[in-house]
Amino acid sequence: MNKNNKEFDLVVIGAGPGGYTAAFRASDIGEKVLMIDKDSNLGGVCLNRGCIPSKSLLHITKVINDAESASKMGISFSDININLKRLKSWKNSIIKKFNIGLKTMNDNRNVSFINGNAKFISDSIIEVDSDGIKSEITFRNAIIATGSRSITLPSTPKSKLIWNSKDALELNSIPKDLLVIGGGYIGLELGSVYASLGSNITIAEMLDDILPGADKDLILPLSKKLSKNFSDILTGTRVENVKDLGEKISVNLVNESGSHEKEYDAILVSIGRKPNTDNIGLENTSITVDNKGFIHTDKTMMTSTSGIYAIGDVTHGPMLAHKASYEAKVAAEVISGINSANDARAIPCVIFTDPEIAWVGLTELDAKKNNIPYKKGEFPWTASGRATASGHPEGKTKIIFDPKTKKIIGGGIVGSNAGEMISELALAIEMGADAEDISLTIHPHPTLSETISNSAEVFEGTVTDIYIPK
Repeated sequence: MNKNNKEFDLVVIGAGPGGYTAAFRASDIGEKVLMIDKDSNLGGVCLNRGCIPSKSLLHITKVINDAESASKMGISFSDININLKRLKSWKNSIIKKFNIGLKTMNDNRNVSFINGNAKFISDSIIEVDSDGIKSEITFRNAIIATGSRSITLPSTPKSKLIWNSKDALELNSIPKDLLVIGGGYIGLELGSVYASLGSNITIAEMLDDILPGADKDLILPLSKKLSKNFSDILTGTRVENVKDLGEKISVNLVNESGSHEKEYDAILVSIGRKPNTDNIGLENTSITVDNKGFIHTDKTMMTSTSGIYAIGDVTHGPMLAHKASYEAKVAAEVISGINSANDARAIPCVIFTDPEIAWVGLTELDAKKNNIPYKKGEFPWTASGRATASGHPEGKTKIIFDPKTKKIIGGGIVGSNAGEMISELALAIEMGADAEDISLTIHPHPTLSETISNSAEVFEGTVTDIYIPK
């Protein structure tokens, strides 16, 4: 054990979007920072095995879908030829580009970095194991940004044919028949990718609807599209008795119609993620953790232990990279003596399928569940010139208002580029904007963004782009 170590103002465990944002921000302010990660490349799951590679492949999916829909406009292309090796190389080149960029920014900021496994041995000391060489790091402050990992299906055999999201993004093969267990955003996004590459996709979701937590009216256009692109979407369905047959995987699909044995060429398990807090020595500290492994924090992102903070997927709330980055800046600034707090009014969520789904703030689902009064204005994209001209009229935009103040408290969009548009509604919520603020803001024509002001006009009763009987 090497105990001759340096003391740091801040030690950040984890080099994902939360970790490197915290390290960079603290260093910019003037702190002496050490970042530790088990991977040699910065970026965490998001860059290396999640957000960036999946969105790169979803771009390919969109290109293929757009090419197919162009036939309705009188333009057709030759049959699609997929070079899996080149596609994989292109995807990896994007990851490598950002790996290099992050390393350069890290070096320019003089942030120290250790590639190794970190473990708390007290409230002020961390042990780092780097290639079998152990050392102790003393810190004044620490930020836990260790992220999350895929939940595995219980009683499942080890098999190269049973994938998690990381395996699916490797693009080692395109199975003819792929079972996706879980109808959340990861399952639907990766299912869409493999469907566009030629796989027959079956979704098995245990709950009654795909994308639990999203409003049903936003899900409907996506469901219609996926029902055409996927072989089957089975809701209210459990997967049991998984068997590796060598070249195939056998499962029992159990629902109200009974138990049905099916065989698939591969299975993608996407039933959620859990925080990486069970292997970093928290038992050696006074940090409070709930029964699911999430760390309790206050508005400064400090844990129950003074000087130790937690951000991102290890804390309560949605597991989203932009949430982690926001919390990272709060923690870094508080550590550096800047008055900062996690006071975000809303966190936008985006499903990068085709069509995309995005929402922010209060959903109708939550409003009804919690008896929160609301009113809404919604605008169908069939009345949008840009959406129709682009061949994507299936979308809609809706805004949820406080009926007394008319302030925007939530909103949702389904359609092309919904993820890009939702930020306007997020800003509106943060700024306390009301219906008139949006409806009287001139939006360019013809654009999809017009549907936001149109929705506010529907609520105000001033819309002219559609006719609503009084």
